[in-house]
Amino acid sequence: MFLFAWLPLIVIFIVLLVLLNFVPIGLWISALAAGVKVSIVTLIGMRLRRVPPSRIIMPLIKALKAGIEVTIDKLEAHYLAGGNVDRVVDALIAAHRAEIALSFERAAAIDLAGRNVLEAVQMSVNPKVIETPVIAAVAKDGIELKAKARVTVRANIDRLIGGAGEPTIIARVGEGIVTTVGSAESHAEVLENPDRISSTVLNKGLDAGTAFEILSIDIADVDVGRNIGARLQMDQAEADKDIAQAKAAERRFAAQALEQEMKARVQEMRARVVEAEAEVPLALSEALRQGRIGVMDYYTMRNVLADTDMRQSIAWEAKEDLEEDDTKGKLDD
Repeated sequence: MFLFAWLPLIVIFIVLLVLLNFVPIGLWISALAAGVKVSIVTLIGMRLRRVPPSRIIMPLIKALKAGIEVTIDKLEAHYLAGGNVDRVVDALIAAHRAEIALSFERAAAIDLAGRNVLEAVQMSVNPKVIETPVIAAVAKDGIELKAKARVTVRANIDRLIGGAGEPTIIARVGEGIVTTVGSAESHAEVLENPDRISSTVLNKGLDAGTAFEILSIDIADVDVGRNIGARLQMDQAEADKDIAQAKAAERRFAAQALEQEMKARVQEMRARVVEAEAEVPLALSEALRQGRIGVMDYYTMRNVLADTDMRQSIAWEAKEDLEEDDTKGKLDD
């Protein structure tokens, strides 16, 4: 009987616990204490829409205390769209304190676009320095210069949506440095006046179409690199030498082929001469037999041939003696 008497109280207690867990009474009391009018029904509706009430009410309290007019519906819609409500409210407060014109719709659009709207507002107040990597450029005299620049930029809130980011700024500054150094007649001109690079690059309007406004470009360091012109000339000379060697080898191979062809022709002619000389005795014997020449004519011809061979032998010996004397004279000198 005792258990049945306390059973309704136990059920009521359990129901109250569930209700208090589902309905954020503590958050509702905090909102009322902060002067934010919000009903229990609205908080329950957030629970039903699977929106954590604290993610909406706490930023709302912060915004109203800072004097920024936002509604629960806008904050909840931004949360349901996947945005960061707390960061958007912080950005609105920072922009309001810095007297920067920024509406909730613009801040929400920037946040949904994937940009950090709070960082953008802070960068508008406190500019950011972007340091470029070492950029190599070659002057007209062929000397390479390596420069490093520091770019001071300020966020342009109006161009945050659809504007290019830091990599574009770095690429454009690098392009400007290469163009400026490349147009210099001598690398000494650039070393004497490094501000020539920054002034020329700054006047090109490199921040067009980006999410930033370039305030200044400062050359942090300029070093002399390699002699690219001399290296290119050496490479060109080496290439010319290789081409000349290739053409000489081609001519040499052609001469060798021609020489082989001439040797083959000489061998063929010698073979024909030997073949013709082999037929001479037969022709002589046939002429002797038929009586077209006499025996004395034959011996006379033999004597002429022997005399010719002797003269050729003497001439070759004289030539070898002269060559030997010339060689000895050169060695003595």
